[in-house]
Amino acid sequence: MGKMVFINLPVQDIKRATSFYEALGFSKNEEFSNETSSGMMWNETIWVMLSEYAFYEQFLNGRKIADTQKTNAALIAFSFDTPEGARDFAKAAEANRGQSFQVEMGIPEEEMLGFEVLDPDGNQLESVWMKGY
Repeated sequence: MGKMVFINLPVQDIKRATSFYEALGFSKNEEFSNETSSGMMWNETIWVMLSEYAFYEQFLNGRKIADTQKTNAALIAFSFDTPEGARDFAKAAEANRGQSFQVEMGIPEEEMLGFEVLDPDGNQLESVWMKGY
């Protein structure tokens, strides 16, 4: 088995967050999920672990969870094989109580296309397609 990446995100409502990430194309792994956390698979090696605040705080050693409705804590990008995939990810976010917007980078869309996506808790994701990658 190869190396894996687990991105841990705090959420206020695990059911709402799980539904949102499923709508974006993630698959919930029941073996790594319970009433306070959901293991959401992007693929075999990249997962997003959604955890309600009380559970997430156990790993912070007294530090506070960032208020991602007001400040950014991280920007996590997911790549797509086609421009349509990146665009559909952003549209799915908007259709499921998230937000999306596009940042003008001065790069032609035929070369690179990306969308910034905010989940309902304010965590920032990015869908990106790059020609040749």
